[in-house]
Amino acid sequence: MQRYILRNKNKIILINGILIAIGFLVNWTTGDTVVFRWSLIIASIFGVAPIVLQAYQALKVKVVSIDVLVTIAVLGAFLIQNYEEAAIVTFLFLFGAFLEQRTLNKTRSAIKELTEMAPESALKQLESGDFEEVEVDEVDVGDVLLVKTGAKVPVDGTVLTGEGSVNEASITGESMPIRKEKGSNVYAGTILDNGTIQIVADRVGEDTTFGKIIELVEEAQDSKSEAERFIDRFAKYYTPTVLVLAIMVWLFSRDIELAITILVLGCPGALVIGVPISNVAGIGNGARHGVLLKGSEVISDFSRLDTMVFDKTGTLTVGNPTVAEKKYYGDKTSEATDYLAGIERESDHPLSNAVLEEIGETKAVQVEDTEVVKGGGIVATVNGHRVAVGNVAVMERENIKLSGSARADVERFEKNGNSLVLTAIDGELKILMGVRDQIRPRIKEDLQRLKRLGVKNLIMLSGDNQGTVDVVSRELGLTKAHGNMLPEDKSAYIKKLIEEGQIVAFVGDGVNDSPSLAIAQIGVAMGSGTDVAIETSDIVLMNSDFSRLPHALGLAKATARNMKQNILIAIGVVLVLLVSLLFSDWMNMSIGMLVHEGSILVVILNGMRLLRFSLRR
Repeated sequence: MQRYILRNKNKIILINGILIAIGFLVNWTTGDTVVFRWSLIIASIFGVAPIVLQAYQALKVKVVSIDVLVTIAVLGAFLIQNYEEAAIVTFLFLFGAFLEQRTLNKTRSAIKELTEMAPESALKQLESGDFEEVEVDEVDVGDVLLVKTGAKVPVDGTVLTGEGSVNEASITGESMPIRKEKGSNVYAGTILDNGTIQIVADRVGEDTTFGKIIELVEEAQDSKSEAERFIDRFAKYYTPTVLVLAIMVWLFSRDIELAITILVLGCPGALVIGVPISNVAGIGNGARHGVLLKGSEVISDFSRLDTMVFDKTGTLTVGNPTVAEKKYYGDKTSEATDYLAGIERESDHPLSNAVLEEIGETKAVQVEDTEVVKGGGIVATVNGHRVAVGNVAVMERENIKLSGSARADVERFEKNGNSLVLTAIDGELKILMGVRDQIRPRIKEDLQRLKRLGVKNLIMLSGDNQGTVDVVSRELGLTKAHGNMLPEDKSAYIKKLIEEGQIVAFVGDGVNDSPSLAIAQIGVAMGSGTDVAIETSDIVLMNSDFSRLPHALGLAKATARNMKQNILIAIGVVLVLLVSLLFSDWMNMSIGMLVHEGSILVVILNGMRLLRFSLRR
């Protein structure tokens, strides 16, 4: 019976409302008080049934909930034969609860949309080479799958054959199709707009990026902030206090109606619903815009930050170094270029790719006796010649003498923010290249937006040389910039800032910066949803789009502000109602309950504004 009643609460609300309407309609048209009276009695009984059950369940776990107060108030109204107020109070209370649940469901629409995007089937390659449609749960890592135009990518994988354009809005928030070809990564839940591709499954089920996004956003929406925990504690003690106050009023005044009215007016309904609505709506907005906020506690801390620390490579810069400047010395430059390319193919250093891309096709050479100079470069024998490739320290180690003009070039290249790649053959400098990463487009504007949002300190920490770091810092207008820093140096620096009392957010790529992401009060990962980024950080910008960072900060501030507004509205309404009850003649139980439900509707609508939040440029 209990389950049946609670499962059919919406039908009970409807019956309750119809009976109240019939009673008042008959009374106004015919003056029949018997029908009026019994309609309200039956409406009250129907309406109070689910409330009594919820009160009983709360008392079983030793919690004096709002349902307990309303139950006592309705029973008291029956005792003094005020059936009109008993019926209206039950209807308004149940209808308010209905509105709360409906609104919470609506604010969770971002999760519902994500869940609906989850793929259900896949075309899996059989041993015969044919493809068969199977449930996505039947796909294992290593399986080869076929994805056709218009189909959802079923797993995280790598393209084996074919090409096409994929809509990655479910992962990144961007609807612009991304071109995919052999070797490209694809993600579950994205849609192949055109083309046909075969992929090998790298991650399946809950291990996919899409699965983790859904899991983490759901966890975030269920988490509680400090404000919510405070309200839980407040309600735990506030509700019994109201009950004791009502009893004392009755003992001293012997006015049972006044005591019952205090119970009704003291219900903190708007206070209990206001903060969760803001929290869920804010996280839902972030999910729709490719920003993963992992919990309301993160929102609270992020909204108060005053210092933002950035990694350079892959965060402030594109993360794809290119040769920006070069200079040749002496003759036989073509031969020197061939030797340089031969050695760089032996290296896995990030600058090697930039150099090889700049050189292009070269003649094959024989590289022998390769010696890697840690933190410097490579020395090897190429076609019988001793060749040294690396920075100035390698040149000094090999006793390579730099002419006055070469030293001037080195100084100029470093001043322009380049990392240096020098090439010497048999003791003579032949090539000087300056490699630098490109600053992200429009990032200066985004940094200015962060300043306008209240971030006082913008600091860059990088493993690159100080000259390069200073150039980037000047161009972007940062507060401070430190180069030549190892991952442990970065985390120590952040720890120092926190000890000084600053609220620090660290923004990195989520790979080598995971210690810093973990130590900072707020870790923000630029990682296109990589495993390390999602696991380590508090906030993930799913498509590594830096412009989402100001939106995330603005949203966090708007959400925190919205929570405070809802708390003030809820407490203000209760105080006004109680004061009106004590110092006016017009306040009664029905009017008070109507105002109460109105305040719940106000905090709901105020919280839902966050679903439409967009940071103005």
